[in-house]
Amino acid sequence: MSRQSFARLSRHALLAASLAGAVGFAHATQAAQATSDADLPVPHHVAVDTRSAHSAAIVQTARRYAAFWNTGDTSYAKLALSPAFIDRTLPDGRPQGPEGPLAASKGFRAAVPDLHAEIDDLVVAGDRASVHLHFHGHFTGQFQNLKGSGQTVDFQAFDLYRVQDGRIVENWHLEDNLTLLKQLGAIKP
Repeated sequence: MSRQSFARLSRHALLAASLAGAVGFAHATQAAQATSDADLPVPHHVAVDTRSAHSAAIVQTARRYAAFWNTGDTSYAKLALSPAFIDRTLPDGRPQGPEGPLAASKGFRAAVPDLHAEIDDLVVAGDRASVHLHFHGHFTGQFQNLKGSGQTVDFQAFDLYRVQDGRIVENWHLEDNLTLLKQLGAIKP
């Protein structure tokens, strides 16, 4: 990306953040919220204008989605993901829409039942949240044709969310699959 393009993109992000802070953001409360926001993961590092209701709503959405990955509790995913959710880096075989992450979590939890996810970094700008997640657990189940023997799983992921009306409508993500596959024994070091 050229410096000029980056500067233009940065100006647009700053303008969007300023407008969002000035106008404010009305976030509808989920009437049937099954879980408490007090249980949401707390980021180790966060860069956000916490004085903005708009930014605070995006942080809450990112924390809800991280809570889904941390616990496997689908109610968090249903609170965080828009019904119109689109995975822009959809892996082969995963369904598009909110069903995709639900299926991925269920499948991976069959392999790593004690899977936990922490937010290492969370940055909010405009309608975007960039999230650095750290996953860990033990491979005691089944993953494809591999059977776990309790080996440690410890890998990272990076997500970029576009949030609209308090829900993630688009997601771009990268996982450290090379490290993960080595730990699972699918790739020999």
